[in-house]
Amino acid sequence: MSFSDVMSALLIIFILASVVLIVQLMEIEEELQQKQLEFEQEILELQQAEAVRRTIIHEAAELLQQRGIRVSVSENDTVLSIPNEILGFDTGADQIGLQYRATALEIGEVLSEVIRKENRIDYLDTIFVEGHTDNRPLPGRRGNWGLSADRAVSLWLLWDELLSPEHKLNELKNKDQQLLFSVSGYGPTRPVIENQVTDDDFRANRRIDIRFTIRRPTSEEYKRVLDVHIEGAQ
Repeated sequence: MSFSDVMSALLIIFILASVVLIVQLMEIEEELQQKQLEFEQEILELQQAEAVRRTIIHEAAELLQQRGIRVSVSENDTVLSIPNEILGFDTGADQIGLQYRATALEIGEVLSEVIRKENRIDYLDTIFVEGHTDNRPLPGRRGNWGLSADRAVSLWLLWDELLSPEHKLNELKNKDQQLLFSVSGYGPTRPVIENQVTDDDFRANRRIDIRFTIRRPTSEEYKRVLDVHIEGAQ
């Protein structure tokens, strides 16, 4: 075999190897683009969920305002806070007084209406009815933790017992067919006013928060996102 034949054979091998490498690079690029599209889709879904949550909370606050019921929205648009003057919890008390029940029911009705619109519920994971207390210690075994939880339970039971069938909240389920609402108590650990001195300070911390959490990617979805970044950096 002549030298030119050897060089020709080597050239052919080099060309074939180059073609194989180019094909492999094209496949890798295509795979990375696909993962990037999946990543962008997941980000878009999160943004949509955040937008739906923001719409629900602000729409509820506006409708309640129109009814003369003043609630507040947290700065990060995740919590609808019901002040104590609407529910009337006295120090150490966990029951909603008769004079406050009609207003409490209106809040439940408005929440039901705004959540049920369109397909908003598909973007939600859990809605927490959260009870809070001021920082004055409550004697007895129950303490402030129990008191705050009982306040949230009191509101939830009122909704459960007295809301009309079309406004019932206890049957609402998220996209995973899990019950949407949950009840919790935080005692004095999440005050809206840290330095509690006056009666107004204490009263401000005796409240109910309605916290909306949205659906988020699973651990597998997060892993795919991480893989995209790792492979993209290589």
